[in-house]
Amino acid sequence: MSSFIRTRKKFVSSAIASSLSMIATTAIAQDQSQVVQLPTIHAEATVDELKVDKSANAKYVAPLKDTPKTVSILSQKLLKETNSNTLLEALRNEPGITLGAGEGGTPYTDIPYIRGYNGQSAIYVDGVRNSTTQNRDMFAIDQVEITKGSSSALTGGSGVGGSINLIPKVAHEGDEYQGTVAGGTDNYKHIVLDANKDFGNGIAGRVIAMGHENEKPGQHNGAEYARVGLAPSIAFGLGSENRATLSYYFLKSNDEPDSGVPFNNPNNPPAGTDKADGRPVNVKQGTYYGWKDRDFDKRENHIGTLKLEHDFNDDLTVTNTTTYSRSKADYIFTNPDDSKGNIYNGKVYRRATQSIRDTEAFTDQLSLAGKLNTGAIAHSFNVGAEYNREKTNRGNYDMTYPGYTGSTTAGFNANCANNDGWCTDLNTPSANDPWLGTLNPNKKQTTLTNETVSIYALDSIEFNKYWLLNLGVRWDQFDTNLKYNKDVTSRGVTTTAGTEYSNDTDYFSYQAGVVFRPTENGSIYASYATAANPVGIDPDIDGLSVSTQDLEPEKARTYEIGTKWSLWDNRANATAAIFRTEKQNTRVSIDANTTANVGESKVDGFELGLTGHITDKWEIAIGYSYLDSELTKAAYNAIAQEGKPLPFVAKQSASLWSTYQVLPKLTLGAGAQYRDQVYANTNPNTATTSTKILPTFTIYNAMAKYDVNDNVNLQLNINNISNKRYFTSAHAAHYANEGDGRNAVLAVNFKY
Repeated sequence: MSSFIRTRKKFVSSAIASSLSMIATTAIAQDQSQVVQLPTIHAEATVDELKVDKSANAKYVAPLKDTPKTVSILSQKLLKETNSNTLLEALRNEPGITLGAGEGGTPYTDIPYIRGYNGQSAIYVDGVRNSTTQNRDMFAIDQVEITKGSSSALTGGSGVGGSINLIPKVAHEGDEYQGTVAGGTDNYKHIVLDANKDFGNGIAGRVIAMGHENEKPGQHNGAEYARVGLAPSIAFGLGSENRATLSYYFLKSNDEPDSGVPFNNPNNPPAGTDKADGRPVNVKQGTYYGWKDRDFDKRENHIGTLKLEHDFNDDLTVTNTTTYSRSKADYIFTNPDDSKGNIYNGKVYRRATQSIRDTEAFTDQLSLAGKLNTGAIAHSFNVGAEYNREKTNRGNYDMTYPGYTGSTTAGFNANCANNDGWCTDLNTPSANDPWLGTLNPNKKQTTLTNETVSIYALDSIEFNKYWLLNLGVRWDQFDTNLKYNKDVTSRGVTTTAGTEYSNDTDYFSYQAGVVFRPTENGSIYASYATAANPVGIDPDIDGLSVSTQDLEPEKARTYEIGTKWSLWDNRANATAAIFRTEKQNTRVSIDANTTANVGESKVDGFELGLTGHITDKWEIAIGYSYLDSELTKAAYNAIAQEGKPLPFVAKQSASLWSTYQVLPKLTLGAGAQYRDQVYANTNPNTATTSTKILPTFTIYNAMAKYDVNDNVNLQLNINNISNKRYFTSAHAAHYANEGDGRNAVLAVNFKY
């Protein structure tokens, strides 16, 4: 991988040159067809602050201060100053969100738990669902908007605990050229070039290109990450009543995945052994159990978008957004499985978890947004319709290995009885054991198709300067179908080719909130919102089966009371909220062969936040979250779990990022991230299944930025200063993902 950055620099440079050439040709052709030459209108520079007052999502029909819901925005400045290059890195700056890891179809992918509930299928790009299995990069993202609390009235199905909307960078008025070239410890190399050209007559083009590689900090001969990205866009009609933006997003990665660390209390431990305390096994920080000759993780994502806008007048705009996307995930990674109790013999079984997955999706959204008055009452509204179709083909690899029989890895030395590469030493694993087996791709074993038709209406009603009423309703028709194209054996059960399962349902989602503004600088609100989670909407294709095909959508509701204030001449925003989210009819097993909508859970909590300038030189973003979760009704074979906390919920979490301009050209920054203990399963503590725990941690980060001149600065980031061993996420039964060790990155940033 030593030649990676040179290859990426060539890719980045040629991509920008060719894309701008194409955009310029289009612009010139358009320009020559114009009889009248219009003057170029240059946009004002965007405010570079941690504080953001207005959402880029048109479905928020009121300013954030007057929106009766918790909405957190991770600004471009925060992403840059904390060197957050991926979505998961960005979300660690937001309390109330924990990270999960899956198995099989969803091991290394973005799985945020928002206020205690899985938000993997509630991630959006510019309001369009983007629920494919992937690791999202921030190179072409302007800001991250996090809605907390049930949000299906805004987004459609899913969103039990909230949703995440990524706002992309696209062409805009004015010339702007910027970028970053960075290097650091652990072979860290990163380059981003971003060129926006205003061609006049309302036409602008933008190209963003990225190349990245690094080894996992704290690991020797362990995980490696490499990716490239390209995001060109062209806009017409800027500054006019008719606008069009055509954009494309491409991201390709080729990683050596991190295998995680097993827990110290295996399921079904040998007789007479102690289950230990449920924490990850106590081995040296950075221990890597992967099998480099076998493991890989290759992903590819494409998103093409056409956005058309027309202003009827200053108060009424119609928008149509059409998106087509394709994604691929192809991987085999080591699950350090200790279900057989191998750690008691100083061994770890390197079970293979794998998938071949191809997804394509088409979405069209039509909306009408504006303002109107009905007598003395003012309305700010957004009404619209949406069509979405997603299709996922899923397969895997048929795997053989000398000395073993069968088409799965279940019996491949699972108890470490043989001394070969399938097992490695607990304390000194060998990543370079030779792989002697064969891998034959078996694609398109199953096909999952989801089709959604939706209509919605949102309205913020202002009665007077003191009182507002926020209302929203959405109807979704959701149809899903799972077809087995080949015979598939899973956990000893074979489903024959031609088998199909379907679930067709429709549902309403609501939101309502009252806002009282005692002064122009503050608001107090109370709100109610619902969410629906239909069968098959989750990216995990196994969600639709013979036992779930006739079930209703899971339902949830959130009650929230909060307040929002603009402080110190609008230099900072302060927020506080207390809430409860209830999930009423979770899908659980009522006997060995039957699943029903009878499960229940709840999360009570409160949040505090302060973002903005304390003084002209001191800026801060700080937040705290308290979540008290409970499984109130469980499956028939898990009654002992009732009353226990939900998995992946930190009772307390907090984040801090603060900068101070100590000299005219020198800014220093520091931050901390705290997360309370997290259960990786629902704390069963039974004879055969043990509690899995991710311990409490606090990590500290620092930044120094020096302005060489008005256009260039040097930025040094040091993360995990104390080199704390901590764990970010887990799979409930098997492994915990270790966080990065201490690392440093030095970047040259420029902007003209």
